[in-house]
Amino acid sequence: MTKTVAITGVTGFIGKHIADNLRARGFAVRALTRTPRKAPVDNLTWVRGALEDRDALDELVSGADHVVHCAGQVRGHNEAIFTDCNVTGSLRLMQAARKSGTCKRFLFMSSLAARHPDLSWYAKSKRVAEQQLAAQAGDITLGIFRPTAVYGPGDKEMKPLFDWMLRGVLPRLGAPDAKLSFIHVSDLAQAVGQWLVADQLPTAPSELCDGVSGGYNWTRVQEIGAEVRNGPVRLVGIPLPVLKLLADISVMASRLAGKEPMLTRSKIHELTHRDWSASNQCLSEDINWFPEISLERALREGLF
Repeated sequence: MTKTVAITGVTGFIGKHIADNLRARGFAVRALTRTPRKAPVDNLTWVRGALEDRDALDELVSGADHVVHCAGQVRGHNEAIFTDCNVTGSLRLMQAARKSGTCKRFLFMSSLAARHPDLSWYAKSKRVAEQQLAAQAGDITLGIFRPTAVYGPGDKEMKPLFDWMLRGVLPRLGAPDAKLSFIHVSDLAQAVGQWLVADQLPTAPSELCDGVSGGYNWTRVQEIGAEVRNGPVRLVGIPLPVLKLLADISVMASRLAGKEPMLTRSKIHELTHRDWSASNQCLSEDINWFPEISLERALREGLF
């Protein structure tokens, strides 16, 4: 019998890849969307609504075997905006899943930033959501994924950095020896699929990265860029005062445009943190998942 997975965030970068992976595995996907979509095709059914709409959430999860919660707030000019979506919205979805009586597994797409909730409004909202979902899960098996920086086709955040690097300039945020990690979106999507079919599941939040031994620092990323473009890459550090000025400009420009900013003074603490290393070891052992795409391979093959 075909199993149904209810997914939020399918109209976004990560959610789209996850939905495609699950459909390829034979799952029927039911996806939440704020805007009208085409008629259902190829095991994909759209449910119009948002995390604020309890009736839409009830429809989304009705009869679903599993829930994958990818939707989240990544932009905002104050803490309340992140809390409302990432915490309150997540709890509404969990409540709907419990109410359905059919949901067996609920996977929450958190972030590696949740490891340090003091760094930013976003990081705090993800950690609080993890804690409150765990308290409300009841008989539903809860999984928590903490991916590091995700990139790949459709990404709008990391791509400009890589494009600049392949032109010969790599902007550096934070200390030169800061520990970095990355994961390609197709590997992340594969991990979600494996988690849904695995017999043994991790009980603690799971970190996800590309598994490259030792991870990266800015110098290593610079070296990879130089090797791929077969030419020098200049590493240019951006001073903290300049970052703060850019954040202030971002907030003002976003306010004038009626949008929420990505770069804020709160976000700067997260971007310049010294240790974003990660390990897949526990998750790989539990669900038999092993990432295949390193940063070097992605840059060489244009997989971003």
